[in-house]
Amino acid sequence: MTERAPLSRKLSAIAESATLKVDAKAKALQAAGRPVISYAAGEPDFATPQFVVDAAAEALTNPANFRYTPAAGLPVLREAIAAKTHRDSGLDVEPSQIIVTNGGKQAVYQAFQAVVNPGDEVLLPAPYWTTYPEAIRLADGTPVEVFAGADQDYKVTVDQLEAARTPRTTVLVFVSPSNPTGAVYTPEETRAIGEWALQHGIWVITDEIYQNLVYEGARAVSIVEAVPELAGQTLLVNGVAKTYAMTGWRVGWMIGPKDAIKVAANLQSHLSSNVNNIAQRAALAALTGPQTEAEEMRVAFDRRRRLIVSELAKIEGVAVPNPLGAFYVYPDVRGLLGREWAGSTPTTSLELADLILEKAEVAVVPGEAFGPSGYLRLSYALGDDALLEGVQRLQTLFA
Repeated sequence: MTERAPLSRKLSAIAESATLKVDAKAKALQAAGRPVISYAAGEPDFATPQFVVDAAAEALTNPANFRYTPAAGLPVLREAIAAKTHRDSGLDVEPSQIIVTNGGKQAVYQAFQAVVNPGDEVLLPAPYWTTYPEAIRLADGTPVEVFAGADQDYKVTVDQLEAARTPRTTVLVFVSPSNPTGAVYTPEETRAIGEWALQHGIWVITDEIYQNLVYEGARAVSIVEAVPELAGQTLLVNGVAKTYAMTGWRVGWMIGPKDAIKVAANLQSHLSSNVNNIAQRAALAALTGPQTEAEEMRVAFDRRRRLIVSELAKIEGVAVPNPLGAFYVYPDVRGLLGREWAGSTPTTSLELADLILEKAEVAVVPGEAFGPSGYLRLSYALGDDALLEGVQRLQTLFA
């Protein structure tokens, strides 16, 4: 009997999402009765605003929403996204330059598919979101990590990017505010990087999913606002998930030059067609309705940010750069490695995260998921009481 043909080598090489894996493990332990506090998921703990839910309910009464609609998205939603992009990213775009996707993650995937060719090198500032390198490889590109540590507030410089550039470099990933670090590039830093990319004809894929979650008067200036001439070689990805507590609704989008959007739209027409129409109507309500609840959530995140940074800083051996965006803190924990804690001596942040889960019943994501070892990502998108108790458990463990 002939042996079965093998599975796809490309897909077999793709790793499971580390953040989702840790979150699933934490939830399984919680379901088993363990009092685990999880900082793993990048997911707001708030309910989606009621007016958004009401818009979805109303959409259920219209049979037109039960049919196929344009694969690139409802025209009225694309118009609202264009208005949001003008307001928050300083870029005038036509609805025809926008594709509505099943969450920001599909937008990220399609962006790389649109501009990466086999053998292309993609500069990937690290620490990075765990999905980026896998999406690059799925597009037959090669991720080239450019690491910036806590001493740089996790922000790469033009000199670092230039040192990593080769004749095969065609794309730069630019994320501000950052997942996993919460770092926000200054307008001057953003402009310098944008001008460098423009000079060398490099595509920029900029993930702006956290652009509305900034603190202490910071503003996440879009790279196309800092360097308007760069718009012809930039793809923007975004969505409603983080700002409006709509992670489960799965509505994101990508924006870019018409030729790039055309090839991505062709891909989506075969890949998934249109996004769920009910969710699209909900996203429309979120973008065009009152922003009061979104602002209240941002204020709550800011309160939690200040709390977790101050409490983590009390642990000897932990360095905590101050994050100005998103809802993550990314402490440098190399000072905890190689020391004995509760009978164990972790030498990597992966081992440290396992120790923390076992001994303190706290779930965190190790730095290996985002780049070099020696760091942990903690999301502070969880309730205030749980957030404080979890950090206090860490303080006790590492006392």
